[in-house]
Parts: sequence; structure tokens; C-alpha cells
Amino acid sequence: MPMASDDVDRFVGSRHRLEAIAYRLLGSATEAEDAVQETFLRWQAADVARIEVPEAWLTKVLTNLCLNQLTSARARRETYVGQWLPEPLLAGDPMLGPADTAEQRESVSYAVLTLMERLSPKERAVYVLREAFDYPHREIAEILDITETACQQILHRAKKHVADGKTRTEIDGVAARRIVEEFLAAATSGQTGPLVRLLTADAISIGDGGGKVPARAKAIEGAHAVARFLWGLFKPAAAKRAVVGGSPGVYAWTANGDPAAVAVVDGRVVGVMCLQVTAEGVAAVRSQVNPDKLERATERFAASDHGRPLFEAF
Repeated sequence: MPMASDDVDRFVGSRHRLEAIAYRLLGSATEAEDAVQETFLRWQAADVARIEVPEAWLTKVLTNLCLNQLTSARARRETYVGQWLPEPLLAGDPMLGPADTAEQRESVSYAVLTLMERLSPKERAVYVLREAFDYPHREIAEILDITETACQQILHRAKKHVADGKTRTEIDGVAARRIVEEFLAAATSGQTGPLVRLLTADAISIGDGGGKVPARAKAIEGAHAVARFLWGLFKPAAAKRAVVGGSPGVYAWTANGDPAAVAVVDGRVVGVMCLQVTAEGVAAVRSQVNPDKLERATERFAASDHGRPLFEAF
């Protein structure tokens, strides 16, 4: 039998929240959409009239689907070509979810999504549900079929694993644009000195090409090494234009709440460079150039008032 419209509406009303949970758990917008769609199919097959708290039921089904997905994803990432980074979400994307508290904003930052790869699937689920969505330990315990005490212990362990000693600086949109403009001006100045002054001494640079676009297989470490790499990255070359299909326009943006440079060719996002900013300077430059992970960013870019690029690269 077709599902009643009220039951469909009930699911639709939870969709954005479910997508935001799934994205934080999986680090992939595409996989998050698939998990939410599978949750809807199970909702359709369920005896909805007997479900007392639909939101809790949907969250439990989704979370367990994501836990299964994370287990298989770990095996896939062992054979992933080069560095693995999450799929970036540009400002305004509803999948970013709630951003009312510092914990919520932190939980979707590119740095924390990357650090969450250190966690076991269950640790990641507890961390996301508690820190990003403020679920009580009792409800998380019911979702994961564990005790409340175990849930609290898992959260403590997860937060310890995620902490990396660098406190992320809260930045508004205006400040983010200014940081990106200053950073790109230094990177394209023809000198490494201005860029070194913006970086922390132990800064790192990581790129994810997924084996489809050239990217360094290992992280680059140290301010001087990162500065030299970025200087070379922005240096004009026909080979670079051939890889991305032209000369990219580079825009100042935010992605996952962090200052970001977005490179676009003919309306297609070909790269998102996220800057992790601390009180000491830019501590990490994480660049997503795998085209499979930029489709949603392209859709968001097309739907946004993006104005004119700061400059054309390459």
C-alpha cells in the first residue's frame, strides 16, 4: 500500500537533520544521501502506526546504516589512492546542519571531520550525536544498544582522540574572506616569505586527488615546505590548465565553516582549499580536487550569488 501523505511529510520534515547526521558520520555527501534514502525505504516498509517516536526510530535506523557503511568504508580507504579527505560543503548547504553552538560548528569543520577518521564507528556515532545534535546519553545509548555509562565513556575517549592540540579560531564570513584574500595574495606573490609568515611553524598541506587528479601522496609538513609547494601550485603552467580544463577562477568562500578558496572552470568546481586557522596562523591547508567529491559543491556554487573571482589561476 502507498504510504499516507502524513507519514511521508513526517519523514520529509526530518530529512535535513538525517542528512546532516549522515554526512558527519560518513564524511561524504553522496553516501549520506544514499543512507537517508535507504532509511526512507525502511520507513515505507515499517508499520508506522506502531512507532511511538518517529524521530528516534529514524535516527536509530540511519545511524546503524551509517555504522555498517563506515565498516566497509574503512576497508575501501586502505586501498584509496593518496590521501583521503572528506567531501567539502560550501556555505549555505543544508547538509551542514545546525550551527548554533561552537560544538556544532566544530563538528562539521574540515579539520574535525578529518580527525574523526581516527575514531571507531561507534565512537564517531556517539561523538556526532552528542556534540553536534545534543542527544542525551540515554537516547544515544538506546540508539546504539549500549549502556548509558558506556556511552559516556565512549564520548570521553572520542573527544580525546579528536583533540589535536590546536584550537580552531571562530571566524565570521567577512573575516574568512579577508583571510582567503590575504592567503592567496601571499601564495601568488612570487615569494615564499609572505606565505611563511601566515603559516604556523608546523603547518601541513594535504591534497586528495583520488587517483584522478594529481596530488601529493603524502602530507607536506613545515611552514617553509608548505609555502614552497603552494608557490609552485599557483605558478602558471599549460599542464595544469590541461588537467582541469582551463584557467580556474578562484573565489573566496567558506567550506564547512572554514575559510576556503574555491577554483572553478566553466561553472564546475575543480578544487576546494580549506584553511584551518588558529590563533598562531594557518595550521593546515586541505585541498579537495577529486572530481567525484566536488559535484555537490558545483551544485551549490551554481545556486549561489558568487560574484566575480579574485583572479584566474594557472
